[in-house]
Amino acid sequence: MILDSDAVIGFLDRGDALHASADAAVRKLILEQRLLVSVVTYAEVLTGARLGHHDEGRVRGFFDELISGVLPADLAVADKAAELRSQRKALRMPDALILATAETNGEVELIVSGDAETTKVPDLRCQVEILG
Repeated sequence: MILDSDAVIGFLDRGDALHASADAAVRKLILEQRLLVSVVTYAEVLTGARLGHHDEGRVRGFFDELISGVLPADLAVADKAAELRSQRKALRMPDALILATAETNGEVELIVSGDAETTKVPDLRCQVEILG
């Protein structure tokens, strides 16, 4: 299972509109399976911390304690992201890379996202759960 950036931020930030649903989803899913993120999510959330939007210690603690693995973006992921982005032009490239990371990893069956645009991408192998 992969958490996208919106899900991680929603979980960490009590003031975020997605906090309640992200908190409930993470607490439920962590009991059932390994939580994974894309390297893109890691970079996006850490950037937010370094810009002062989140406490960096709390962000690092979340990744160290609750996330089982940070999945890389390689050429296969980049190729799949380009395919997904070309099918759905409204899909932002970071979101396409996160989806592609999930789609190219056989272990991943679920993506938890705060962005409804991800459900509009055709023919995804993974199930998408939208927070909110």
